[in-house]
Amino acid sequence: MERRILIYVGTTQDGVLASQVLQSAGLVSQVVVGMQSLLAELARGCGALLVAEEVIAGSAMQPLKVFIGLQPAWSDLPVLVLTLRGSPSVEVQRAVESLGNVTLIERPVRTIGLVSAARSALRARDRQYQVRLADQRKDEFLATLAHELRNPLAPIRTSMSILRRLAPAANVARIVDVVDRQVVHLTRLVDDLLDVARISTGKVALQARRTTVRSVLTHALEISGSAIQDKAHTLKVEQPEGEFALNADHARVVQSVANLLVNAAKFTPEHGEIELAAEVQGDTVRFRVKDNGRGLQEQSKGRIFELFAQATVPGEPASGLGIGLNLAKRFAEMHGGSISVSSDGPDRGSEFVLSLPVVLTSDGAEAPATPPPAAAPQAHGAARKILVVDDNVDAADTLEALLSIEGFSVAVAYDGEAALAAVRSDPPAIVLMDIGMPRMDGYEAARRIRQETEGIRLIALTGWGQDLDRHKAEAAGFNTHFVKPVDLEQLLSTINE
Repeated sequence: MERRILIYVGTTQDGVLASQVLQSAGLVSQVVVGMQSLLAELARGCGALLVAEEVIAGSAMQPLKVFIGLQPAWSDLPVLVLTLRGSPSVEVQRAVESLGNVTLIERPVRTIGLVSAARSALRARDRQYQVRLADQRKDEFLATLAHELRNPLAPIRTSMSILRRLAPAANVARIVDVVDRQVVHLTRLVDDLLDVARISTGKVALQARRTTVRSVLTHALEISGSAIQDKAHTLKVEQPEGEFALNADHARVVQSVANLLVNAAKFTPEHGEIELAAEVQGDTVRFRVKDNGRGLQEQSKGRIFELFAQATVPGEPASGLGIGLNLAKRFAEMHGGSISVSSDGPDRGSEFVLSLPVVLTSDGAEAPATPPPAAAPQAHGAARKILVVDDNVDAADTLEALLSIEGFSVAVAYDGEAALAAVRSDPPAIVLMDIGMPRMDGYEAARRIRQETEGIRLIALTGWGQDLDRHKAEAAGFNTHFVKPVDLEQLLSTINE
């Protein structure tokens, strides 16, 4: 299907003749009649398109131009245009300008010329398919990498929570806070990697809802606060008077503003100055992040938002992944907005402006509800039995230790089959279970538990955090889905519900 050559010419007879020529050379082709049929077949996939200039004259070329313009990033469909002898017509000139990867074949066509052009087009198309496959493998790798990195982060974070409870001394608390901040930072890097993979495959859809400018600023400052404090920066915040409601994906807007603040903190020497300002004009809100840091060279401005791109600083190694600004740009564009940067040069600071046309109203807008603080375990929770299931022994054992400190009765299993046996012998009230386990994965174990036992709450604790993974967990019978490393206070709150 993807190596066939679609033929769209003036008459059926010409199409059949062209198809016979290609078939004699071992090339698969299909004659298409009518623009709607052509668009349908293009959507199914092809290696190249052979058209005659007379069938794409005038407005007839517009649907084809639109299709070409909407190709995915890896695709550059080869278009072979059969032209009339003589000077190029207006239609041919428009085809060259509008259809991208165009090869002109002058009529009357020599058989060897048509076959040679078709084979060249298919070779180029094969290379595009290789790029597509590489992109798919990259996205799969990033998703797997995110999962594998989350697994060791879970026992680290749990161990820090145990240490905080067992040794509340100030000097220990400082060390625990350092480790916890670094775990949070690494988790954000992992999430950024996964977001890149999701966006590249079209798996990210905005979850627009009512939020507010003030709420966005508050949450963005919470996320970026440690990066600013660690370098002792002075932060100035300005926001518009009154409250403004936004129709936007709260999490993605917060993530974008936080990325700008973290970027400013990172590229500003210690004791620097950072300004965060929000202003509303009509239906557009603009978030401005300005610093007095290292600034940008002129050549860096054009590529600073590219994936994995980093502004180089003479004499200093590159740091970070070069993902945050790219994500901010992509999320801005998904909202119909934009992001820009200005700088007067090296060591003269930078200013980023994130513009989003998402303002709804002013006055009386309500901020999204803030989740209540996690409650301490109640007396009835202490008596409840919990089964922890994870093939990562460290993750399972540290979570068992933490829950035991909190007063729960805890058992541990290290795979799905052992979990089933434990449920059958001594049914718990709650099962905290990993997904990716040998012998029997968490999905199958959850389905079996649901078939055999009633009344058990199933909570997934997994490194797989995409929307599809959440849907699969729900379909298998899980009540709740947490992504590693889980916020332990939130987990305890859920357990005690």
